[in-house]
Amino acid sequence: MKKLTLSQAVARSRKIREAYHQLELKHHGREWTVEEDALAFLTDAGLVGRLTMAQQGRWPVEKGAADGLEHKIGECLWWLMELARRMEIDAESALETFLTTTEQQLEGSMKVAPKRKVKKKHTKL
Repeated sequence: MKKLTLSQAVARSRKIREAYHQLELKHHGREWTVEEDALAFLTDAGLVGRLTMAQQGRWPVEKGAADGLEHKIGECLWWLMELARRMEIDAESALETFLTTTEQQLEGSMKVAPKRKVKKKHTKL
């Protein structure tokens, strides 16, 4: 399978969302708001948590019930790209800024943080 770039994913995500907007108009008479999209994302993110627990054997499910994890992770990525677009946030720039800032913060923390000695507690018997 050919690797997908973030730019390609953003473009394809927009087309899919536009198709869903047509279904929303057909069935409900209006497109979902950004708030409704955010709620749908949160619902799917919650399902990622539940499916992760199932995949790791920490939540009882019927055989094969955790198979949707990969799909739900992809769907959450899609929602995030669409939420960013609808709120006029460049997803690629947001990710780049987050990664750069976090790397710098972690690098600074690694240099500055002194090693701490762990005091051993002695208990009397």
